[in-house]
Amino acid sequence: MSEKVDARGLSCPQPVLMALSKMKELGTGEIEVLVDNEVSRENVSRAATKQGWGISEITQEDEEYHLLLKR
Repeated sequence: MSEKVDARGLSCPQPVLMALSKMKELGTGEIEVLVDNEVSRENVSRAATKQGWGISEITQEDEEYHLLLKR
């Protein structure tokens, strides 16, 4: 089961900081990040990749994006 980071309603850099904090806490595993704008989606994806996490899935439901990070 993946850990969840709900950053909907927040603007950058807050979603990135929340995702980075969870990545550091877990070290490895699976994290689902929820954001509600394209800028946050891109910034979280970029930050995760720089930290060695893979983006295994990005889905969009209406105005929300679900990113599945794995390491």
